[in-house]
Amino acid sequence: MHDVIVIGAGPVGLAAAIEARRAGLTALVIDKGALAQSIVGYPARMEFFSTPDLIEIGGHPFPVQGYKPTREEGLEYYRGVAAREGLELRLYERVIGLRGAHGAFTLVTEKGEHAARHVVVAVGFYDHPNLLNVPGEDLPKVTHYYREPYPYVGQKVAIVGAKNSAAKAALDCHRHGAEVTLLVRGAAVSDKVKYWIKPDLENRIKEGSITACFNTTVTEIRQASVVVQTPDGEREIANDWLLALTGYRPDYAFLGAMGIAVGDDEWQTPVYDEGTFETNRQGVYIAGTVCGGLHTSRWFIENGRFHARQIVAHITGTQAERIAFDRVAWKTQE
Repeated sequence: MHDVIVIGAGPVGLAAAIEARRAGLTALVIDKGALAQSIVGYPARMEFFSTPDLIEIGGHPFPVQGYKPTREEGLEYYRGVAAREGLELRLYERVIGLRGAHGAFTLVTEKGEHAARHVVVAVGFYDHPNLLNVPGEDLPKVTHYYREPYPYVGQKVAIVGAKNSAAKAALDCHRHGAEVTLLVRGAAVSDKVKYWIKPDLENRIKEGSITACFNTTVTEIRQASVVVQTPDGEREIANDWLLALTGYRPDYAFLGAMGIAVGDDEWQTPVYDEGTFETNRQGVYIAGTVCGGLHTSRWFIENGRFHARQIVAHITGTQAERIAFDRVAWKTQE
C-alpha cells in the first residue's frame, strides 16, 4: 500500500509526489499518457508564458537558453526532475475507478489495482476540447490542437477562436504560407491575448494578410468549405483545414468516477476545501488546473505547484492523528 497515489504526471502531480516523499510518505504517480502529457501536446518549439523560476518544482533549478523555456526544454526539465527524485511512475495506465474509503482505497486501472491511503487527483484538461457541436466536426480536416504550420503550407486554413492559442496559430500559419481566416464569435480579438501577440495579430488583420470574421459562428463544416453565420447572414468559405482552438474543459466523467462532487456555480467547480484541497470524499484531494473547473485560467503551473504543500501538510497531520488514535485504541484493548 502506498501512502499517496497521485493521478496525473504533469508538473503539479510530480510536485505532489516530491512533497509527499520528502515528508516521509510513499508515493506512486499514475498517468494515462506520457510524462507531462499536456506539454507533449503543445506546439513544437512553443515558448512558455512564464519564466523558468516560476514553473520550477522540488527546488530544482530550471536552466534555459533564452529568457523563457521552450516546450522541449520543459519536457526535458520535468523528465530530469522525476529521474533525480527517483519517483515511482506508471505511465500509459488509465485509471477507471476508485473503491474503498480513506486509509484503504483501491485504485482500479486498465492494468490492475493499487492500494493507497490517500489519493491526489492532479489531472489537467488539455485532452478534452470544447467542441463546436456542428455537422462535419468529425471530418479528418478538423483538429482541436495545433502542433506546427508545415502541414498547412499553401492551404486555406480556418482558425476558430480569438485567444492565445488561436492567435499564435494564425500568425504562425500565415508566416509559413497558409491562407488564414480567423473566425471569432466575439466582436474583436480577446483582451486576454498576451500583450506582445495581440498587436501583431491586429496589424496582420488590418493589412489584410489574415482575414478575420467577427461576430461569426460556425454552423457546418464541409469537405471543401465551412459554413458560418455572420451579422450579414449565412456565408460559405472555401476551406481545406479547420483548427477549432476553442479551449478545453476538465473530464467531469472521470471526476465522477473518483467520487468528486461538482458545485452548481457557473464554473462547475469541483467541491474541495480551499485550505487543504480535500474534496467531498475524505482522503481524496485535487490539485492544479482541475481545481478551477471551467475557469481553466485560474490555476496553472505557477500557482498550482504550491497545492502540494497544503495537501501533504493535511495528509501528514491526519495520518499522525490516525496513528495516535490507533495507539490509544490498542492500549484500551490491552
